[in-house]
Amino acid sequence: MPAISFFEEDINYKLKNKALVRQWIKETIVAEGFKLKELNYIFCSDAYLLTLNQQYLDHDTYTDIITFDNSEVKGDIVGDIFISIERIRENAVKFGHSETEELHRVIIHGALHLLGYTDKSVVTKKKMTQKEDEYLAKRSFIG
Repeated sequence: MPAISFFEEDINYKLKNKALVRQWIKETIVAEGFKLKELNYIFCSDAYLLTLNQQYLDHDTYTDIITFDNSEVKGDIVGDIFISIERIRENAVKFGHSETEELHRVIIHGALHLLGYTDKSVVTKKKMTQKEDEYLAKRSFIG
């Protein structure tokens, strides 16, 4: 059974409108021609995500998101997406968004990574931002 689950590590955080967010993510995955198998979002602290960044990516910097693609079959989505709520809050202020808007952008950003989009160059980052904007606009809910 396809599933999207939400967890917390090292923080207390409750996502609003979980069922609507799940449906929105599923619709995004299907629209891109993929099959959802299992997707876990783990909301965590800066310290927790920094440890993952150091351990698995050999990066010694804070980040807002780390995505692990665990799929074994092409076209299937299986992954773990770790999101720092502290980075979300800071970036929301920095970019002039609401916390919820910034969180949704990062949630869909992680899904887009699993769908094959990258943000390593100016060109690919621009394409990914366009896709984020496209799917943010398709939400049937705000907040």
